[in-house]
Order: sequence, then structure tokens, then C-alpha cells
Amino acid sequence: MSEADPRRWKALVFIALAQLMVVLDATIVNIALPSAQEDLGISDGNRQWVITAYALAFGGLLLFGGRIADLWGRKRTFVTGLIGFAVASALGGAATGEAMMLGARALQGVFGALLAPAALSLLAVMFTDAKERAKAFGIYGAIAGGGGAVGLILGGFLTEYLNWRWTFFVNIPFAVIAALGAYFVIREPAGTRNRSPLDIPGVVLSTLGLVTLVYGFTRAESEGWSDSVTIGAFVASVVLLAAFVLTEAKVKSPLLPLRVLTERNRGGVYLSLGLAIIAMFGLFLFLTYYLQIVKGYSPVKTGFAFLPMIVGMIVGSTQLGARLMTRVPPRLLMAPGFLLAALGMLLLTQLEIGTSYAGLILPAQLMLGLGMGTAFMPAMSLSTHGVEARDAGVASAMVNTSQQVGGAIGTALLNTIAASATSAYLVDHVAEGGNLKLVQAQAMVEGYTSAIWWAVGILALAALIAATFINTGHQGGPGASGDADSEGTEGEVKIPVMAH
Repeated sequence: MSEADPRRWKALVFIALAQLMVVLDATIVNIALPSAQEDLGISDGNRQWVITAYALAFGGLLLFGGRIADLWGRKRTFVTGLIGFAVASALGGAATGEAMMLGARALQGVFGALLAPAALSLLAVMFTDAKERAKAFGIYGAIAGGGGAVGLILGGFLTEYLNWRWTFFVNIPFAVIAALGAYFVIREPAGTRNRSPLDIPGVVLSTLGLVTLVYGFTRAESEGWSDSVTIGAFVASVVLLAAFVLTEAKVKSPLLPLRVLTERNRGGVYLSLGLAIIAMFGLFLFLTYYLQIVKGYSPVKTGFAFLPMIVGMIVGSTQLGARLMTRVPPRLLMAPGFLLAALGMLLLTQLEIGTSYAGLILPAQLMLGLGMGTAFMPAMSLSTHGVEARDAGVASAMVNTSQQVGGAIGTALLNTIAASATSAYLVDHVAEGGNLKLVQAQAMVEGYTSAIWWAVGILALAALIAATFINTGHQGGPGASGDADSEGTEGEVKIPVMAH
């Protein structure tokens, strides 16, 4: 076993900073969007593309980014991703019109797809001791989970007190500090690259398949599920992704070796995490609207209203998750974690116009944060657990992909459910007369609670998957499926997996 890198904790600071920047970017722009839309004259129809352009490029290219990190070197990919992200953010902040804004958002997504898998796989190859690895992934998991809510606070502050453009410019110092730090501090363990040739058909099929899938969901949100283009996108994505899986089974050096997916623990992580993110992303959106429109909170106050969830996540991942991860099997953290989050969601189905923040929204957020933080922690670590070092980038990209695709699906699916419930309520109640404004607010709340019921079910399903699929032992000792932690040569984390 090689010596652990003495600078690994310093490296974690810069990796965490980069991860924070990428996660922030998924939500910070949401708050700034109304002002940016007005300034740049973006139509209501195209407004969602400011969010979607980022999600499409990011979600579509993640697997490719993970493979580049394995091939080209994780540190080099990480630094390149950071510099590119800073440039794309500068372009977004300086945007003079719709086209420039959408182009900048797509570019951010492209570089984010290089950056995110490289960051997670650097952690996987640098932290080889089980206890340290638990701590490192705890910090990373807290940021991955809580960063979205931090984005809402920061977005509110920047939009209210400076200008929406600062929601882009704020990335530049993050990126520069992380890139410089990574360049001077990170030393990638030797012998962990995967130099086999790039699988071009796999890159093309996976990118097109994921992009059409994400596009199908975002289109469903604006045009409805029965729209012919929406249906066409879903059919195309199924065909492309099926062709991708067949290609990966046949080619000599696949983009996504199926062994990464077919091991039941990792498969269970990708599936349950993707589902949990679907529930979370929809909720961020509804609570933001509920607090701003129904409750009349300012952007800053709305951001702060999300603090209990962030606190819950940080406590869940660094105190509960990280401490228990080396003592109890991951499924005993993930399944109860998702269930606790589902209970928090269940509280939110009781929302009404006059609901008290302290009485209902605060405890619900604490439960959600604690539950998700506790579950995220072992999930992040398990996602690369038992992967040979040469596959670390691709395995990391799969976690990010399940999060990105989950986020896009969550926003579209839950939004559509909410919109139809709102319309149905309006149709039923407008004719009765009464205060129109009140009926509209009531209809909105009715829409949100209908969608939140779905989110409860989705989280319960995530808990069930975590409980049934994940069967490895705790990550400080021998696994239940016979995969004991055994360190390979040159800092590689090599653990025999069942599906070779």
C-alpha cells in the first residue's frame, strides 16, 4: 500500500470549492432569472432555456467528461474545467442579448461536465483510508447537497443588492482560487489513468441520448406530455440509450464499462440518488415560489428561509453520515435517511396560504436536510467504492449524471403535476366568485401540495431501492458481499466487484 498523499486535506479544500461553484450554478441563476429576462428581452417561451441550456450540456456530456478525466489525467481535466467555467461565467455576466446568454450557459455546462467527475474521482483516488475517506466524502456530500440552497441565498443577495450579472461574475474568483490551488497542491497518484482509446460511438450515443431525454422532460413542462415533439424526444432517447448500452457491451474499451453499472451496490446508489434528487429539485422550485409569491418574501429573505435545510444537510452528512459510515452498512444510513426526508416532505403536503413558517416549514426543512445529508454521504462514497482506479472518473460521472438527469426530470415532472392541479382548481373555483387573488393563491398552493405528494412517494421509493439493492458491509471493514477493502498498488483503490 502506498503512502497517502500528505497534501490531500489541502486538496480537498479546492475540490470542495469547485464542487460548490458547480452546484451553486444550478440554483443561483433561478433567483436572478426574472431580472435577467427583463434586461435582455428574453421571451417567456425562451426563458427556461437559460436553465435548460446549462442542464443539457452538463447532463449530456458528463460521461464523456468522466472518461476524459480517466484518460487525460484528473488534475489536468479539473484545472481546464475550472478555467473554462470562469471564462463562460464572464461571458454570461457580460451578455448583451439572448443568444450570448444561452451560449454562455451551454459553455458553463460543457466545462462543468469536465470539472465535476474529475473532482469526485480525485477524492476517490487520493483518500484511500476508510475513516479519512468517510470524512472527505462527508464534506463533499454536504456541499453537493447544501450548495443548491446556498445558491438561493447568494442569488437573492446579489440580485437584490447588486445586479443579476453578479450571479455569473461570482464564479470567477471561485474558479481562479480553486484552479490555482489545484495546480499547486494536487498530486494525482501514479498509475491510475486509463489510456485505452476513446470510444467515439459511445460518446455520440450517450451525449445525444441524455440530451434528448433531458430535452423531452423540459419540453413536457412547457408544451405538455402529449405534444408530438415531447413524445418524439422520449422515443429517440430510449432508442439512443439502448443503442449506447449495446455498443458498450461490444466495444473493446467502452466509454461506460457496464461493470460500473451492473454491480448491485453502485446500481442501487445511482438509482436511489437520482430519485431523491427528482424530489429535492422540484421542492426547491415550489418553496421558492410559495415563499416569494404566496408569502411575499423578498429574494434575500427567501434564500435565508432555506437555511434550516442547509444546516440539516451539513449536520446529517458530517456528523451522522461520516461518523456512522465506518460502523454501519450504507443501506442502514441511506434507507432511513430517505425515509426521514420523505417524512419532512409529508409535512409540506399540509401547506396552506396562512401556514406558519416556524410551525411547519422549518421542521419540515430540518427533517429533509438531516435525512438527505445522512443518505448523501454514504451514497457519494459508495458510488466509487469497489471501482478500479482506471474507472474512477466514469463512476464519478455516473453519480453526477444521475443527479443532473434527476434534477431536470424533477423540475419538469413536478412542475407539470403542479400546473395541472392549479388549473383544475381554478376551473372549479373561479365560477363561484369571491376574491380572485385569494382563489389564485389557493390554486397555487393546491398545485404545490399535489406535486409534493408525488415527491413523498418518490423519496419512499428511493428508500426502498436503497434497502433492497445495497448490500455491502460498512466501509471500514469487510463487505457483506465479500468485497473487503484492500488497497492496490500506487494508491489505487481496488476492491473486487461481482460483475467482472
